[in-house]
Amino acid sequence: MSHPVPIQFRESDAEALALCAGRVAVVVDVGTLPPLARRLDKLTRGAVARAVASDSFARLKPGEGMELAFPAGMQAEALHLIRLPRKATVAEARKAGATVGRALSPKGTLVVAEAHPQAADIAFGLALRAYDFTTHKTGEKTLPGPVTMMVAKPEAVAAEARAGAAVAEGVFFTRDLVNEPANVLTTFDFAARLAAMHELGLEVEILEEDDLLKLGMGALLGVGMGSETPSKVVVMQWNGGKKGDAPFALVGKGVVFDTGGISIKPAAGMEEMTMDMGGAGVVAGVMRTLAMRQARANVVGIVGLVENMPDGRAQRPGDVVTSMKGDTIEVINTDAEGRLVLADVMWYAQDRFKPCAMINLATLTGAIIVALGHENAGVFSNDDALCDAFLRAAKAEGEGAWRMPMGEAYDAKLKSRIADMMNVGGREGGAITAAQFLARFVKPDLPWCHLDIAGTALLKAESTLAPKGATGWGVMALNRLIRDRFEAK
Repeated sequence: MSHPVPIQFRESDAEALALCAGRVAVVVDVGTLPPLARRLDKLTRGAVARAVASDSFARLKPGEGMELAFPAGMQAEALHLIRLPRKATVAEARKAGATVGRALSPKGTLVVAEAHPQAADIAFGLALRAYDFTTHKTGEKTLPGPVTMMVAKPEAVAAEARAGAAVAEGVFFTRDLVNEPANVLTTFDFAARLAAMHELGLEVEILEEDDLLKLGMGALLGVGMGSETPSKVVVMQWNGGKKGDAPFALVGKGVVFDTGGISIKPAAGMEEMTMDMGGAGVVAGVMRTLAMRQARANVVGIVGLVENMPDGRAQRPGDVVTSMKGDTIEVINTDAEGRLVLADVMWYAQDRFKPCAMINLATLTGAIIVALGHENAGVFSNDDALCDAFLRAAKAEGEGAWRMPMGEAYDAKLKSRIADMMNVGGREGGAITAAQFLARFVKPDLPWCHLDIAGTALLKAESTLAPKGATGWGVMALNRLIRDRFEAK
C-alpha cells in the first residue's frame, strides 16, 4: 500500500541549503525575508529579494508559489518561493505544502519554514499531495528523495505533525482502495486488506455468505447473486474509549464493481465504477487512522462488500427481497443496489452494537452530482446536532459538504404495489428518495447521517490536496468529528 512520504524536521542549516542538489522551497510573504531566506538571497545574488518584491509574487494567492530554475549560487535544480502570510488559514497552510508536494525532487527536497507557526499544517498538505498511485505501472519508477523541513522548534513541530501523519495514512489507504481495479480489489482482497489491520489493534471479523444468510440479509445478498465473488460483511472495532460505552458506528457501501446488473449501465464511463466501494474505503481509512493515533473512542466500522454483475443467477427488476429488518423491497432497478447493501448493514450495526450514533457513506447516486457537482458531498440527517457537528468538522478540514432536505413527500415516492417499498422513487429528487429509503432502516431516536459521496470520491482533475483520481474525501472530516464529539476528554 502507499504510505505518506516521511518528513524530517530539523533546525535551520544554511550549509545544507547551499549544498542541496534537489529542490529548495521557501515559505515567505510579500515584503519579508526570514534569516535563511536572506542567506539564500545572498547566495542567489539578490534573486530571492527581487522575486519576492515582484508584482508576480504579489499576485500569488496564499499557498501558491513561483519557481526559479537552476538558481545562480546554489546547487539546487530549482528554488520554489511559496507565498504564505504568518496569519494564514489552515487551508492556506496546507495548500502551501501541497504546492511543494506536487513536485518533489528525486534528489531530495528542503522546505524552509523556520518563521512560520503553521509548519505542521504545511507538512500535512505536502504529504497528502505527494500521493501517487503507481502500483500497476511498469518500468523504472521515479520516487521522491528525502524531504526535510527546517523549522524553529523541530521536536515540537514533529510532535504536532504526528496526528496529521496518522490521518494521512488513513487517507492514503482509502485512496489506494478506491484507485484499485476491480480485478485486483475483489471482495476477497478487500476483506483481506481490512483483516490485516488487526496488526494495528483493530478487532476484525469477516462474515461470509452463510453467516449473512442466517442473519437474513436478503437485500445485500440479492445484489451479489450474479457475481463469481461472494458477498461479505467486514466488522472492524476500535475500543479506545471507556469500557461499556456505546460505540459510534460507521457503515460503508462496498460495491467493488457496479455494472448496474440486469439494469446495465451505458458502456461509456463504466470503468469508473471501480470506485463504487468508496464509502467502504472511507470507513476503512477512518478506522486505520483511529488505530494509528490511538483514539480514545469506541468506534465500529462495518462495510458490505459485493459485486453487482449481470448473470443467469443475477437479481432481476421486479424481484422482491426481504431485508434483515424484515421489510420487503421490490427491486425496480438493479442499478440502485447500494441502498440495498446499506439497508442490511445499517440494521446489523444497530441490532448488534446499539450505537450512540451512526453515519453511513456511499457513492450512492448520480443525482447528487447533478445537484452539487464535485465540490460537495450530500448530507442527509434526522438529527440537527449530529449533522451540524459533521458539517463543522468538514468545513474545518476543507472537505465540501452540504445538507440536503428530507420529508414525507419524498418518502411517498417509494410506495410499492406488491411489497413494503420500492428501491427507487423516480428521477426527480433521486438523491433524496435514496436517503428516504435508508431512513426506513434507522431505528427511532438514533442520531444518523447519510453521506452521498458520489461526486467527491473520485475526481477527473487534480484538486489542491490530491492528484487526479481518488481523493480520500471524508477521512479527515470524520476523524475530526470523532475527536471533537465522541472521544473521551
